[in-house]
Amino acid sequence: QVQLVESGGGLVQAGDSLRLSCAASGRTFSSYAMGWFRQAPGKEREFVAGNTWGDGSTYYADSVKGRFTISRDNAKNTVYLQIISLKPEDTAVYYCAARFMGPITYATMSLVTSYDYWGQGTQVTVSS
Repeated sequence: QVQLVESGGGLVQAGDSLRLSCAASGRTFSSYAMGWFRQAPGKEREFVAGNTWGDGSTYYADSVKGRFTISRDNAKNTVYLQIISLKPEDTAVYYCAARFMGPITYATMSLVTSYDYWGQGTQVTVSS
């Protein structure tokens, strides 16, 4: 079992920056590929960023490239999502997720169903 706990969300203004954290416990963190997703009210959960074990490859949704940066610290069992230049449309609940097996491609990293474990989410609200 893996437990994921997100933190770092809050109410911010457009143009601000934010760093979300996801602390993992349980199985060996470095064995997991990690993803960040978000879900706005009335919308489906969407992929924003992911990175892999091993070579640390990163993947980003086109809509967030240049503003979102995913990173991980295996020693701290933590994955981060740095967001700059926040926009009101970034308002959502942000979830981290972990996957243990399967081929690693953008297609598989961006699928909700690829992931085995999910955190409870952290709310990010961006005011204009």
